Amino acid sequence: MKHLMLAVLFSILIASPAAAEKFTVMLDWFVNPDHGPLFVALERGEFSKRGLEVKMIAPADPNDPPKLVAAGRGDVAISYQPQLHLQVAAGLPLKRVGTLVATPLSSLVVLADSPIKSIADLKGRKVGFSVGGFEDALLGAMLEKHGLKLTDVELVNVNFSLSPSLMSGKVDAVIGAFRNFELNQMDIEGRPGRAFYLEEEGVPAYDELIIVAKSDNISNPKISAFLEAVEAGTQYMINHPDEAWELFIRGRKDLNDELNRRAWRDTLPRFALRPSALDEGRYQRFAEFLKARGMIETIPPVESYAVEVR
Repeated sequence: MKHLMLAVLFSILIASPAAAEKFTVMLDWFVNPDHGPLFVALERGEFSKRGLEVKMIAPADPNDPPKLVAAGRGDVAISYQPQLHLQVAAGLPLKRVGTLVATPLSSLVVLADSPIKSIADLKGRKVGFSVGGFEDALLGAMLEKHGLKLTDVELVNVNFSLSPSLMSGKVDAVIGAFRNFELNQMDIEGRPGRAFYLEEEGVPAYDELIIVAKSDNISNPKISAFLEAVEAGTQYMINHPDEAWELFIRGRKDLNDELNRRAWRDTLPRFALRPSALDEGRYQRFAEFLKARGMIETIPPVESYAVEVR
């Protein structure tokens, strides 16, 4: 009888699933279609299949997530490739471990009926911006391609009121508008816009949304499991966009509006199909661009701040 009880107890222990490990994701902003693969993976159970209990946290301040992860107060953060270069230069112990959105989303936008048909037409015009320093560097590169300088335009800080400032006529153009959101918002409000794409106007292509971890935590198996789940979520989105949309808005009905539906459609082809894959040349080129624009002093080896987790 004793042996039988031990055998039963052993079989119960074998059959019992291991407790899921907690995993915290610090989002870059409030939940939106840019985070689609994360929430589709969550709703499809891709994280739990891999032994993870994932919690997504939207920040009170968009600048905080990378800092919190660098301080060990989160497993990964959703951030931006351009910011990673600057954060590493400032001494934050961070490394890119994955990519969420693999193309730039930021753009320079004018009204569709604007007389500005080329970047060269910005001379003497007002350009609104939200983030000083970095957006100046982007705009400066775009202007130089067309024989202009930053001093040829009037920069206006509109904080984060990009499309309203453009539609009201406060400025003639805005830099930093997300092509999957601001353009749709303007069209919905009956004031359609037209975009000039950074990667076509003198700025090297970069990964818009990336996944960063603390430098000494990149070998944690939870991170590779997380990235596998994100890839599974992305694949499902590409194969089943309508069904994936229903998963995305499950329990988040406030996101079920025209703007987010349009943004979902426009962001879909921009997600990284292989989130772990790293294009080292892309990071090297953008670091060289930032140094040339005076944004960083030195160009560190790519492997010191971006890795491919296996």
